[in-house]
Amino acid sequence: MRVVSLVPSLTEAVAATAPGALVGATDWCTHPAGLDVVRVGGTKNPKTDRILSLAPDLVIANEEENRAPDLDALRAGGVEVLVTEVRTVPQAFTELDRTLTACGASSRPRWLDEAEAAWADPPVPGRRATAVVPVWRRPWMVLGRDTFAGDVLARLGVDHLYAAHPERYPRVPVDELRAARPDVVVLPDEPYRFTAEDGPEAFPGLPCALVDGRCLTWYGPSLAEAPRVLAAALRAARR
Repeated sequence: MRVVSLVPSLTEAVAATAPGALVGATDWCTHPAGLDVVRVGGTKNPKTDRILSLAPDLVIANEEENRAPDLDALRAGGVEVLVTEVRTVPQAFTELDRTLTACGASSRPRWLDEAEAAWADPPVPGRRATAVVPVWRRPWMVLGRDTFAGDVLARLGVDHLYAAHPERYPRVPVDELRAARPDVVVLPDEPYRFTAEDGPEAFPGLPCALVDGRCLTWYGPSLAEAPRVLAAALRAARR
């Protein structure tokens, strides 16, 4: 089986479960460290000719992270493309099972069992909190409706204030974000790399939780540690 992954989360999952299956991955596929495969460009601008030259049996993609025209071009080149949809934690487990099976995994990996167990009883505080969750700056963009990260937070007792917005990643002026007076501002380190020096200063007087973006937005082996890591960061911000 020769697999090209266009999704960082799935790259990590396949590398951990079916060693040797991956022959290509995007430039943004940073886990596992030291992954030695051909790099095929970005998630939004993959080099389809390079992918085809690798003669993969399967390309794995995601409906949000990858563009339909690129996937259509790969199919036109005779390559099978598996497209995942992940908007919730349960969906992540279903899609991971499907993807790993398609990539030739001989059995269900232990890390996936551990991840499901971790999310079966996540650490939830006694009182739910409200949040805004910026994912970009210049312009400010936040989590909106129907996102995997929003579902992750909801399962940890955090309701983000733009969950009913008609857009999935709306642009919202920072003045409006401050005026919403959330209990906490959640600042992940990806896709925009918020840091202690870049982000919290825009929200004076509001608790800010700097969180691991991989734990918040990736669906792969990091799911096993995500509830504990994210819950700790959220508690620390509100003390």
